[in-house]
Amino acid sequence: MKICAIICEFNPFHNGHKYLIENVKASGKYDGVLCVMSGHFTQRGDRAILDKFTRARHAVMGVADCVIELPAPFAVAPAEIFAQGAVKLASSIPDVCALAFGCEEQLDFKALARTLSDESADFKERLMRGLERGESYAKSYARAVEDACGEKIDSPNNILGLEYAKAILKYRPDLEIMTVRRVGSGYNDTKLDGNYASASAIRAHLGEHGVYNSVPPFVARDLPQSNMDDGRWESIVRYALATTTADGLNAVYGCGEGLANRLKSLQRLPLEQIILQATGRRYPAARIRRALTANALKLTAAETENFLKGAGYIKPLAVNAARADEMLKTLSSSPYPLAITGSDVEKLEGLNARIYAASRLADDIWCAACAKDIYDCTIIKV
Repeated sequence: MKICAIICEFNPFHNGHKYLIENVKASGKYDGVLCVMSGHFTQRGDRAILDKFTRARHAVMGVADCVIELPAPFAVAPAEIFAQGAVKLASSIPDVCALAFGCEEQLDFKALARTLSDESADFKERLMRGLERGESYAKSYARAVEDACGEKIDSPNNILGLEYAKAILKYRPDLEIMTVRRVGSGYNDTKLDGNYASASAIRAHLGEHGVYNSVPPFVARDLPQSNMDDGRWESIVRYALATTTADGLNAVYGCGEGLANRLKSLQRLPLEQIILQATGRRYPAARIRRALTANALKLTAAETENFLKGAGYIKPLAVNAARADEMLKTLSSSPYPLAITGSDVEKLEGLNARIYAASRLADDIWCAACAKDIYDCTIIKV
């Protein structure tokens, strides 16, 4: 069987996501689509607006064949680690032969990744020079890529696509890349625009009628269940910040270069003021949010890097009922253990048990912030 993987957050699942999956299916090259999806927290440090099982169910209703969980230490991490964790997990499944993602321009991502690999020291030096000039990470990254390769990569999706390609060269160079041109709004656009608004726009306009044009009907029915209690979440984040030392914060991804001390100096302020006052050209808001969230979830850089060396589990969240046996057999061929039932979880050992526990702590904190209870040892068949 030939499986195409899609790395995703689906926060929430919208028409653009459905368009991507349908394009993969329409290509006729693959026998199934496997989504590797973040659980309850995302790469930018946001809480998911719906629980992971609901979002996974939406993906299968949107014609994906199966959705597995991306462990929290990789989900709440800088783009490079996010991509490496997701690609390594997907590529551990022998039947996965390709990775598909949306992008703004059709580029040869593998060729660009090879060029950057050949010039890794020079590329890092160019990137650091940009950061030292006070440029944001995204701008410095795009400029360094352009200087090294002659290609402009200044959109979040293209930057992430390049990180996927670099991870593919590292873990499974034989994986194909299928790109689909994005339609509708840009990744960070917060304006509702026809039937293809971005996830950012949908989250910004929850409760407004225009949102429902941008999501499938089965998602629209569940959006009112979103329970984003900002007060509860703020209490959790500020308590974690107040009870973590500057040295402890330095252990969190992205908190180096003086950011830990900066955050500690702001810890008595409201959360949005902490983010606003800590944000600058060198510290973009997404980095601040991610660092604060990672600290609240007790995710450290050293532990995440240990996990990246060999820890993992395969946790199916939802599967097409008609293909459940087939897909679960495919997933079980990974060297990483399946984690579906309580019995499966009890058998996890060492780093595999630790990374699973880190993800479950993230689930517990999300549930506390949303006043919900999610039973984890299950799989949704759609």
